[in-house]
Amino acid sequence: MARTDRAYQLKITLHGSKPPIWRRVIVPGHITLGRLHEVIQITMGWLDCHLHAFEIAGTTYSGPGPYGYVDDENEFEDERRHRLAELLPREKMKFRYEYDFGDDWVHDIVVEKIMPPLAGARGIVCTGGKLCCPVEDCGGLWGHYSNLRILADEKHPEHAEVAEWVGRKFDPEEFDLQAVNDALGKLRA
Repeated sequence: MARTDRAYQLKITLHGSKPPIWRRVIVPGHITLGRLHEVIQITMGWLDCHLHAFEIAGTTYSGPGPYGYVDDENEFEDERRHRLAELLPREKMKFRYEYDFGDDWVHDIVVEKIMPPLAGARGIVCTGGKLCCPVEDCGGLWGHYSNLRILADEKHPEHAEVAEWVGRKFDPEEFDLQAVNDALGKLRA
């Protein structure tokens, strides 16, 4: 029987990113996949404006998308009814999370450790990460790396257009651990 009173240390890596774009989080074992979706959105820097799904041991789990939209073309288990510890009871187990089925942001997730729960009511914290999340709707990893090349070359004919579209000084090296944990602190228990 799964111990939902334990904490799970997860490493989340954006599949195919080189160098790897990753985050390490600690969450309670009793967290639902629906809540884990919110944690991934916050820690990676996504805006939660597309559909998503988890794939664990050959089963797909999902829930309502933005604005309550439900993908009724694909069969899946309701992510809000399943807890992490029940589906992934052992360390080193792996699963996938996909966000935005058009840009195809696949995240490889591994259960690094199962340990005593963290002190505090929420027990959710990001302990590390590397590199900035790609910009939404950029066309997947190919589009992300193309944008990085364009932004790095102020003489590139598309530089001004891409810089305006990104809408801010995009630093691919940026990862603000404190800002991520501040946002995680606002999640309802």
